[in-house]
Amino acid sequence: HYPTAFLCSDTSKMIIIRYFLVGTNQSETKHRVLKIDRTEPKDLVIIDDKHVYSQQEVRELLGRLDLGNRTKIGQKGSSGLSRAVSAFGIVGFVRFLEGYYIVLITKRRKMADIGGHSIYKIEDTSMIYIPNDSVRVTHPDEARYVRIFQNVDLSSNFYFSYSYDLSHSLQYNLTLLQRPYELWSSPTSPAEEEVNKQSKQDSFDIFEDEGLPTQVVYGLQSEPYYKYVWNGKLLERVKDIVHHDWLMYIIHGFCGQSKLLIYGRPVHITLFARRSSKFAGTRFLKRGANCEGDVANEVETEQIVHDASVMSFAAGSYSSYVQVRGSVPLYWSQDISTMMPKPPIRLDQADPYAHVAALHFDQMLQRFGSPIIILNLVKKREKRKHEKILSEELYPAVINLNQFLPPDNCIDYIAWDMARYTKSKLCNVLDRLSMIAENVVKRTGFFINRSDFYSSFCTTLGLCFLTGVLRTNCVDCLDRTNTAQFMVGKCALAYQLYALGMIDKPKLQFDTDCVRLFEELYEDHGDTLSLQYGGSQLVHRVKTYRKIAPWTQHSKDIMQTLSRYYSNAFSDADRQDAINLFLQVYQPSESKPHLWELPTDFYLHQKNSMTLPQDRRSYTLWWSPGILSYLPLAYDEVPCEDSMKKVKVKRVNRFEESIDIYTEFFKPYELTAFDDTFCIAMTNSAREFMPKTVGVDPSPFTVRKPDETGKSVLGNKSSKEETLLQRKTAASAPPPPSEEAISSTSEDDSEEDRDDDGSVSQRSTPIKLLTESGESNRTQEIQQQSVKEPYGLNLSEFPAEKDLHIYEREPVSCFPEDSIYGVSPPQVDRESREEFESHVMTGQGQVRVLCRDDMLMYREYVKNRYM
Repeated sequence: HYPTAFLCSDTSKMIIIRYFLVGTNQSETKHRVLKIDRTEPKDLVIIDDKHVYSQQEVRELLGRLDLGNRTKIGQKGSSGLSRAVSAFGIVGFVRFLEGYYIVLITKRRKMADIGGHSIYKIEDTSMIYIPNDSVRVTHPDEARYVRIFQNVDLSSNFYFSYSYDLSHSLQYNLTLLQRPYELWSSPTSPAEEEVNKQSKQDSFDIFEDEGLPTQVVYGLQSEPYYKYVWNGKLLERVKDIVHHDWLMYIIHGFCGQSKLLIYGRPVHITLFARRSSKFAGTRFLKRGANCEGDVANEVETEQIVHDASVMSFAAGSYSSYVQVRGSVPLYWSQDISTMMPKPPIRLDQADPYAHVAALHFDQMLQRFGSPIIILNLVKKREKRKHEKILSEELYPAVINLNQFLPPDNCIDYIAWDMARYTKSKLCNVLDRLSMIAENVVKRTGFFINRSDFYSSFCTTLGLCFLTGVLRTNCVDCLDRTNTAQFMVGKCALAYQLYALGMIDKPKLQFDTDCVRLFEELYEDHGDTLSLQYGGSQLVHRVKTYRKIAPWTQHSKDIMQTLSRYYSNAFSDADRQDAINLFLQVYQPSESKPHLWELPTDFYLHQKNSMTLPQDRRSYTLWWSPGILSYLPLAYDEVPCEDSMKKVKVKRVNRFEESIDIYTEFFKPYELTAFDDTFCIAMTNSAREFMPKTVGVDPSPFTVRKPDETGKSVLGNKSSKEETLLQRKTAASAPPPPSEEAISSTSEDDSEEDRDDDGSVSQRSTPIKLLTESGESNRTQEIQQQSVKEPYGLNLSEFPAEKDLHIYEREPVSCFPEDSIYGVSPPQVDRESREEFESHVMTGQGQVRVLCRDDMLMYREYVKNRYM
C-alpha cells in the first residue's frame, strides 16, 4: 500500500494550476503519482498513470516539474514546485456548492497490531480546497457547509489499516477461501452441485504450501463491507479512476488492545467495535429501523485473542468472537418536540407482516448465518407502559418470521427484564447473565485458526467456526447492553483461552487479573460508544450490577445524566446534520433546500418510502435467494460462485514489499527512536494488576483478595489504580466541553439505584521534565539511589554534554538509496576475494596448488615447531 503521501503544487506562471499527489510504501521503494487539475471550478479531474516509480525515477520526475515551471529559467530562488502538505492517507473527496475538497490524514497513532498488521487511529486531518482562486466561483453558503462537515471530528475514534480489512471479521478475512467443502450444506439442485464443485476447483487455500516454507498471505484486500465503512461515499467519485492502492477505508467505533501475561507468555486481547454508517445518528433523533432494515446504533463488537509471541497469521494462534448491538428493528421513535427526561415511545407505522424486521434479520443471516439469538433487555412491568411497547411488537414479529424458517434455523428470542432484577436483593444479575452467556457461546461457537489446538470438547461442540450471532438490545443499547455483552464476552474469552491451551477449563472468575483487564477494556468500549450515540459516558457499569460500586458514585451518575440531557436538547441536532453531510446522505445542490432548512431528515434515511417498489418482497420467503441453502453457515463466507463474484482477493507472498510487516514495524532502512518503535501504550496485566509483593501467585487467573490488589470492597481507588486510569487508551477519553455537550436521562439509566462506579477514563499524559533546581536535584538523588540499591553503584555525576553527543541521531542514512531493497554490494579487494574462493574450493574437496609464499610459510612453521 501507499501510506505516506504529500501534495506538490505546480506554480506555472505564478498560478498553481495542478496538484501532484505522490504516494509511497513504507520502505520508499515504490511510488505512484496522481495529477489533480485545479483549473476546473466544480469538476474533479484526476489522472492516474498507473505506473510504479522507483525512488530515483520519482525524484527525477519532480525535479523536471520543478525546473520546467520556474518563473525564470536558471533562477534558484523561484521554485516551480512546492510541497503543500505531508499525509498518511486519503479520507476522500467532497463537494458542496463550489469545487471539490480533498481530505487528508496528517497525523496518526498506532492503536493495535493484528498478525503484524498495524491498526491506526486518525489523530488529525487537513481539508484542502482543490480549484485555484482564479477560477473559483464563490457561494455565500459554502462556508457554512464546511463548518457543518468539520463538526464530524475525524480525530475521535476513526481507524484505518493499510493491509488489514477492518470492515470484516477475522473469520471472514482468514477463512473465506479456506472453508472445507465438507462443511457446505447440500445444494438443492444438480445445477447448484455442479457450480459448487467448479467453485471448489477454482478456489485456493490462503495458507498454501508449494514445497517452500509456508507462504503467508499478509493482506486480503477484498471488497469492504460498506455498511461499516464511513468514507465509502467520499471515495466513490475516484473509485474507478485511481489504482486501488490509493483507496483506504476507515471505520468508526472503538479499538483497544491489552496484554495478558501468562507466566511471561504474552497474549493480546483486542476489542474492535464497528459502528454502522447506515441510519447513523444521535440518540433521540435515530431510533428503530429505516425502510431498508438498517437500525440505529448498530455496532458489531469483535474480541480477538492471539498468542503475541508469533505475529504471523499462518504460524500464530488466533481466535475471535463477534456479537452485535442495535436498536429494536421496528418503525418507532420518541417525540422530542417538548424535551423531557423520558419522551414517550410511539410506533410510527403499522407493520403487520414484520417487513422491516424481515429485512434486518435477512442482513444478519447473510453475514453471520444461524442461529440468530435476540437478547431483549427492555422492561416488562411498568406503572405506565413505556418500554413494554417495543417488546409487545417485537415478539409477534419474531414469531411471524420463524414460522417460515426451518426449525433448526429459527430466530431465538430471549426476553429478560434486567432493570427489574437489578433492584431485587434475591437475584444476582450477573449469575443470570452468565447462564445465558454459556448457552449462547455453546450454540454460536467461536472462530479459531489452529486445527491442531482443538480439544475434544471444542470439536464435539463444533467451535472452530462462528455460526450465528447474539444480538443484544435494550432501549438505548448503552448501559444494560454493554454489561450483558461484557458477560457474554467474558464467557467467550474463557472458551477462547481454553481452546488455545492457555487454561485447563473454560471458566474465568471475577477479581482475577485477566477479568479485571477485560472489564477495563469493555468499559472503555462502552464509554466510547455511549459518547458517540448518547453524548455521555456510561452511567451503569459492571460494578453497579455486582453491587460493589462506591456510594460516591451517585454524584457522578447525576452529572452523566445531566450531560446526556444537555446533549440531547442542544447539540444533537447539529451533530446529526454533520453526520448526514459527512456520509453524503444529504448532498447540497442549488435546486433543493439547504440542510438547515429541512424540517426533518426522515426522507433522507427513508428514501424507499417515497417510491412504489417494483418488485415487492415476499412476506413468507422473506430471506434473500441462496441464504437458506447454506445455513447455518453465513452466505457471505461460503465459497460459492455468487459470493466469490463479490470478493477480490490479493494473494501476497512473504517477500512482497507493499505489505511487508517486518519493514513496517522495525524500519531497518533508517535510524529510529524507541518511542517510535514501541508506540502502543498497551495495558499490561502484570504491570497494572498483579500485586508487587513477594510470594504472590503470578497467574492472571488467580482470584485476588481486596488487600492483595490494593483495592477495598467498596471500590476505593489506590494510588496504583489512579496510575492505571491515567494509562487508559484515548478511545474512551471524554472530549472537551466545547466539543461534546452534556445530555438527558437515558432510558438505560431510569432505574432508581445509581450506586455504580463512575470512574472516568483519563488519557495518558506525557511525562513532564522537572526544570526547577530543587526538583531536578531531588530527581537525580532518587535515580542514583535506584541504581545503587540493585547494582551497588554510586554515580557521583551524570554524563557530560560532550558524551551525550555520541547518542545524537544521524539525520541521513548510510545507505545510498535509503532502502533495504536497494543496498549497494560491499567493496571487497582482490586478495580477500581470492582467499574466500580458496576456502570455498577446499570445502568442496578441490585443493588448489600452494603458491611459493605459502610453501615458504609452511617450511618456516615446520622448522620452528618440530626442528
